[in-house]
Amino acid sequence: MAPYGSDDSTTEDEADDRRGGRQKAARYVVPVAVVGVAAATIGLVPAFAGSGDPDLPKVSAQQLIEKIAASDVQQLSGTVKISTDLGLPDLGGLESSLGGAATGGGRDGSSADPSSKLMELASGTHTLRVASDGEDKQKLSLLDKAAEYSVIHNGDEVWAYDSKSNEAYHVKDAAASSDSAEKGAKGRSGDVPATPKELAEEALKASDDTTSVTVDGTARIAGRDAYKLLIEPKQSGSTVGAISIAVDAKTGLPLKFTLTPASGGAAVVDAGFTKVDFSRPAASTFDFTPPKGAKVTEGDESKSGGPAGRGDVDKGDKARPGSGKGGEDLGKEFQGLNVIGEGWSSIAQFDTGGEGLPSENAGGGDAGRFLDSLGDQVSGEFGSGTVFSTRLVNALITDDGKVYAGAVTKDALVKAADAAK
Repeated sequence: MAPYGSDDSTTEDEADDRRGGRQKAARYVVPVAVVGVAAATIGLVPAFAGSGDPDLPKVSAQQLIEKIAASDVQQLSGTVKISTDLGLPDLGGLESSLGGAATGGGRDGSSADPSSKLMELASGTHTLRVASDGEDKQKLSLLDKAAEYSVIHNGDEVWAYDSKSNEAYHVKDAAASSDSAEKGAKGRSGDVPATPKELAEEALKASDDTTSVTVDGTARIAGRDAYKLLIEPKQSGSTVGAISIAVDAKTGLPLKFTLTPASGGAAVVDAGFTKVDFSRPAASTFDFTPPKGAKVTEGDESKSGGPAGRGDVDKGDKARPGSGKGGEDLGKEFQGLNVIGEGWSSIAQFDTGGEGLPSENAGGGDAGRFLDSLGDQVSGEFGSGTVFSTRLVNALITDDGKVYAGAVTKDALVKAADAAK
């Protein structure tokens, strides 16, 4: 489909204005490149059919980006559908075991700890109920067939409850301000984006000369009229094909987020509202008292460094791939972590300080054979190593312990490793 409301005759001054406006909205827009394979496990499948394309006034891509940045929806409730299609191999339950499910615990030994529980969004298909009433009141519920998991933020308290295990997790911060509460709310989800707005903010943080941004028509999402913002890498070598964000025409709230891979096929990420209501939720929505007999774990803020274990995540935000060029040092918190390249072709590189993974050829035995079966053996001027792949993020671990990872192709990783020698 041709860009909606686009104009190929953009003047140089208009182009400068567009870049300036994008920088103003920089907190909303960045290429989806990741430090490691674990961070890549956010992905969702196509799910939400529209009911006809509405006839809306034409807008430019810049106007739509600014509309997202200016969106200030304080009250809403609704249902979000999320699925994952990263093309990962079936590990026969190993993934759950590694995630802590086998021991029933997160960071503090509770199955209700959000740091591990909400990582379930990294695989499978899920339905979420969300509600918000300003910065101090939010609720997110992960619905299962016979159970429900909820995280409730109400003022200076955060509760998480797992009905399956009848366990609750509690954090109280008497000094919480609106700002710290907002930061804590994201930390509570383990930095796993769970709504179209959060996904859009992650995808819209660095629109620059490496990116094409256009308006690609309109859509009808959850009964709402919406514009479709289309974001495409201009660079070669990225595994990202395109990102589409359906933006509510009235409020500017992202209603749906879809990431399709350059390799084609089903979307890697597709999250969208199936129902949404912008009226104020009932106050009781954010009330919580642990059920009788529930095991309650109190979060240790002295260890986590903030509400619900935010810890040093804010510091880590400085180290997002794409924030630096040509291997820029990303701060004391990430010594040894460099970013090679820029934009959609950014590759995070760091040294584990040890040997690479065991392999069958190196006498790794059964463990080596298992790891070899999950990855592809590669070699080059850098030596040899193994590439572990998903449909979005690939990671090369060399035999001498260096790691190269990003939303780039296997060939791009090998070239980066060769160039770093």
